Amino acid sequence: MWTIYLKELLELARDRRTFFFTVFIPVFAMPLLFAGFGLLSSSMFKQASTADMAYAMFGKEHAPQLAARFAREKGFHEIALTSPDDIKGAIAAERIKFALVIPPGLDSQLSAQQQGVIQLHYNSAAAIDLTRKRVLSVIGGENRVLREHALSALKLNQQQLAFALDPITLEDHSTADKREQIGAMVGGMLPYVLLMVCLMAAMYPAIDTGAGEKERGTLETLLLAPVSRTGIVLAKFLMLFTIGLSSALLMILSMGLLLHFFGPHIGGDLVLMVRAIGPLDLAMVALMLVPTAAIFAAILLSISVYAKSYKEAAGLISPLILLAIIPIFVALLPGVELNWKWAMVPLTNVSLAMKELVKGTMDYRMLSVILMSTTITAGLLLALCRWWFNREQVLFRN
Repeated sequence: MWTIYLKELLELARDRRTFFFTVFIPVFAMPLLFAGFGLLSSSMFKQASTADMAYAMFGKEHAPQLAARFAREKGFHEIALTSPDDIKGAIAAERIKFALVIPPGLDSQLSAQQQGVIQLHYNSAAAIDLTRKRVLSVIGGENRVLREHALSALKLNQQQLAFALDPITLEDHSTADKREQIGAMVGGMLPYVLLMVCLMAAMYPAIDTGAGEKERGTLETLLLAPVSRTGIVLAKFLMLFTIGLSSALLMILSMGLLLHFFGPHIGGDLVLMVRAIGPLDLAMVALMLVPTAAIFAAILLSISVYAKSYKEAAGLISPLILLAIIPIFVALLPGVELNWKWAMVPLTNVSLAMKELVKGTMDYRMLSVILMSTTITAGLLLALCRWWFNREQVLFRN
């Protein structure tokens, strides 16, 4: 069995495509891509929050103070349009970002202390809506001035005026430290990245070790060797398990080194959180990957053995990525927390555990349940793979 295992690893090591998918991508390409994306998104978000925003305003004479406030506000500049009918075309042509239409009589309504309505025209088809947020910040400042002016007639002192404007305010006292706050965001995506690397790194070797051997005609020779079919299955399974687990662990190492040396340029808080993660937590993250890599290896090997050609194996394995994403993303849903129920759900339990480990809020009593349920799942899938491999109609499909 070990001879077959070493032979499989040696063949993969000689294959440049295998090296590219199992070493180069997880160790170098993906960490650099994530670091680059982090820098780019941070820069773009900051730029979009302060970028010069063109707008049009109709009915300025009905709210001169508001018009003057927008004219003074940094990051806004007005563009004249002929009529409100031109708003939609101007926004579509990106001449303006938004337009405000102030109805007649607004100033009279405000003087009579009646609520007024202003129309905001903008393109809301954006994942992150910064336009409305920036407009609301200006409107909010004008609203506060109007409230203070309306209440000044009551001759209130500062304390009374503060009470009239905001009777109750909130003073935030978060019980979460910096690591827990950042870990809630980072920990949600970390399982997705690591588990996808673990799966995708073993995909190509899995196709080659099953369907590839069928096409090359070497599977029959292997079956004639003085090794039991259980030994053959275990050898191929261990090879895929080694590849998947090694790729995920190498990615953890490379991302850690990247954050350690280049972290200040990416985000100081993120580096502090990473440095706060102790060796025990890192060991637990790596331990969570062990049964997960076994699950992926057993599934991939079963599909590859069933497929009668390389092309069919690739077609059957591709949907597996979508199926694996669903339980991982379940861990991101609100209300889904690590408890005894979710600790029994494969992949979701690992995702939740990794998030808690990164946050530093892990209940270590859950680890035994997670490892037990995930290991049992991996064992059942491996037993299914062994039964699958023992069927002649599966091995020699045509």
